[in-house]
Amino acid sequence: MKASELRAKDVAALEKEVSDLLKAHFGLRMQKATQQLTNHSQLGRTKRDIARAKTVLAEKKRAAK
Repeated sequence: MKASELRAKDVAALEKEVSDLLKAHFGLRMQKATQQLTNHSQLGRTKRDIARAKTVLAEKKRAAK
């Protein structure tokens, strides 16, 4: 997801997005551990998406203070 799309969301939606991404990343890690994951680039993509969402969330929380 692009940062511009994330910036359009409110704090509650961003927190839900981070939670969903963390669950998805966990699922991908489990698939990798059981050798069911075929596209390993998904791991890196979700990791970057999590970082991007957390960054935008922190920016919004800082701006609200």
